[in-house]
Amino acid sequence: MILSRVLAHPSIAVALTVISYAFAQRVHRWFPWAAPIVIGCLPIVTVLRVLHVSYTDYNRGGSYLTWWLGPATVALAVPMYRNGLTLRGVRLRLAVTVMGGSLTGILTAAGVAKLLGAPLPIVLSSVPKSVTTPIAIEVSRQLGGIPQITIAMVILSGVLGATIGKLLLMLVGVKDDRAIGAAIGTSSHGIGTASLIRDSEIQSAVSSWAMASAGVFTAVISAFLRLFLH
Repeated sequence: MILSRVLAHPSIAVALTVISYAFAQRVHRWFPWAAPIVIGCLPIVTVLRVLHVSYTDYNRGGSYLTWWLGPATVALAVPMYRNGLTLRGVRLRLAVTVMGGSLTGILTAAGVAKLLGAPLPIVLSSVPKSVTTPIAIEVSRQLGGIPQITIAMVILSGVLGATIGKLLLMLVGVKDDRAIGAAIGTSSHGIGTASLIRDSEIQSAVSSWAMASAGVFTAVISAFLRLFLH
């Protein structure tokens, strides 16, 4: 089909992605519970299915946008820098909190998978589900997990944190901006952190710090776990 060949062009794929995300942002303003990263995928998947365009063809353009994930993640350091003096006095407590959260996330994810009877590669794939995607993929590979499953878990963790994370924290009485940022950054990486930027710079600054620290702690804990497994 001519339309499918047109859509496979990188510039058209990029335009489709940007338009879909703009639509998702509009839906999110109407319905705050609707995560843009999920809603934005629906028009893209629909168009690819209807026009029989493979993901490989579409990703020729999508890869250009994927490259910007690196600079976008680095940009999260801006609110952290602006609020550096605020964070200076609580760095030790934040470090202990994030390390405990990272360990809890690993144990609960792997433990639940094990209790449900999942095979070892699936269990290992769930270990880095709370950290940002590049770290999670590498940790999953090092442990002998399945990166594709890890990616799905990472996205799900981020979407859940961005959608209902703050609500759950409020329900249990957590209202301090630093506590909210630490919890979201540790459990929901970049997607959760991005959801905080519009509401509070303190929350997003702490969440950025927690996200980076959780990546380091998870990588270190996973290295010890790999020694134990092998």
